Amino acid sequence: MTASLMLLYALAVYASFLLTFLYAVGFVANWDALPTTIDAVPSVPSIQAVAIDLLLLGLFAFQHSVMARPAFKRWWTRWVPAPVERSTYVLFATAALALLLWHWQPVDGPMLWQLTSSPGRMAAWTVFGVGWAILLASTFLLDHFELFGLRQVATHWRDGQLPAPTFRTPGLYRVVRHPIYLGFLLGFWATPHMSASHGLFALGFTAYILVGVWFEERDLVAQFGDRYRGYRQQVGMLLPRPARSPRRDPIDR
Repeated sequence: MTASLMLLYALAVYASFLLTFLYAVGFVANWDALPTTIDAVPSVPSIQAVAIDLLLLGLFAFQHSVMARPAFKRWWTRWVPAPVERSTYVLFATAALALLLWHWQPVDGPMLWQLTSSPGRMAAWTVFGVGWAILLASTFLLDHFELFGLRQVATHWRDGQLPAPTFRTPGLYRVVRHPIYLGFLLGFWATPHMSASHGLFALGFTAYILVGVWFEERDLVAQFGDRYRGYRQQVGMLLPRPARSPRRDPIDR
């Protein structure tokens, strides 16, 4: 694959991700214009719907968790060119999400909560929008284009070299360690009407996020060592927490 083809490939993958991401926002918000939404009319029995949805959630979580691990990256870059490794990961992640959204089976069950007052509904939709905004903004605080593979192929196309990863905590990362995941959780849980179908979707992704955080932080400790351990002691995982005084070595007391 030439450098120009790699660049075109990465741009096509990024475009497909953006379309799928926008579809996901509308899917969770139940936009009527979309062919599938989280609370569409159930078409199969509830037990069958739950089984299919759990399978789709498990496939999504498996793809994200396995392909993001450093050991897997070292293995598959024997065949996948290193400059497009991240773009290929994004392609598989986008496909897994698209599959989930397209084949999601609404569950017929009780409403978990329903806000009927205008202020309550407005507050829920505000938090929903803030969550997705936090998610998007957090990708730019790190490096949005590197996160989605564009910087890697652009650097290769220019015959350049990416700098070594450095540990940084810009903006929201000084308040919570994983603002991207926080944005997802707000976007999934903030709704004026939480149906059984929506609840299953939100619970499934919450479980994935908690497991994913554990794996991700293990990798970050391996990569950055004591710097990340200290950061983890000072900053909350998904919610802000009061600042802690740094621990002092006994010799300094």
